[in-house]
Amino acid sequence: MRRVTVVGGGVIGLSIAAELARAGNAVTVVADRSATDSVSAVAAAVWFPYRAGTSPAVPTWLARSLVRFAELAADRATGVDLREGMVVERRPGADRSWTAAVPEHREATTAELPPGALAGVRATVPVITVPTYLAWLHARCDRLGVRYVRRTVGSVDECAADADLVVVAAGLRSGELVDDDTLYPIRGQVVRLPNPGITEWVTDDDNPAGVTYVVSRRNDVVCGGVAEVENWDLTPDPDTEAAILRRTAALVPALAGLPVLSRDVGLRPGRDTVRLERVEGHAVPVLACYGHGGAGVTMSWGCAEAVADLARGS
Repeated sequence: MRRVTVVGGGVIGLSIAAELARAGNAVTVVADRSATDSVSAVAAAVWFPYRAGTSPAVPTWLARSLVRFAELAADRATGVDLREGMVVERRPGADRSWTAAVPEHREATTAELPPGALAGVRATVPVITVPTYLAWLHARCDRLGVRYVRRTVGSVDECAADADLVVVAAGLRSGELVDDDTLYPIRGQVVRLPNPGITEWVTDDDNPAGVTYVVSRRNDVVCGGVAEVENWDLTPDPDTEAAILRRTAALVPALAGLPVLSRDVGLRPGRDTVRLERVEGHAVPVLACYGHGGAGVTMSWGCAEAVADLARGS
């Protein structure tokens, strides 16, 4: 049985750990924080390739993840639901390549669009209630025999004594572990409100007032957001929050005046392309899987499958 160490305990790391353990490997996840303390926990987590980069493999990862999440939606304990919503388009020639993976989508009608929108796509996709899902994913790893070690890894080679293969899936910290300076933070800020009974989601990334999205989950609604490149500040900004609440209430009037349940900030691991490949020059074989931007949850299962495929040949 091959020993595999996965560095990183967010949704990408845990998904990879589950796939590798399912393939018969002895897997250990090494991370300096739990998934609930990672940027994964901040995600609104509607299946959509937000800032997913330009890798030619993205369509495959998206499609495979959609299939896996659709399967999980049959079990309420996973926290995954299939929900209809809308992607608002305010610029001509909007990229609709993501719709190739989505069986249920159609053109939005004029009556369904917010003021100023040129067009839009209505689609039914997975919406993941992250707290429930992360608990389920952790339990899945437990059942597969995955071990956990809480510590900060200073270099990949530190893991060589206890591993036959190392997978680097540590989000923003990944670059320093494999000498890659192409990663950058994309700061996001969200506000969570009580759900007044809405079931749909809407994204309006080109809203002239700022990035706007509303994602209804089982017990709350995640409202966002911002996408601030190279901003490392993890403190919620009150002015940003007030602006988010104004924009989301304009988009979904039922949210106006609702009390704030919680607020959060996360740093998405930005990169021009997701890095999913072998990394040479280390004491043991190393695979990289990082740089998912705002699409970590969205592409998690597709990328985990791809890592498992690479691992079989490493």
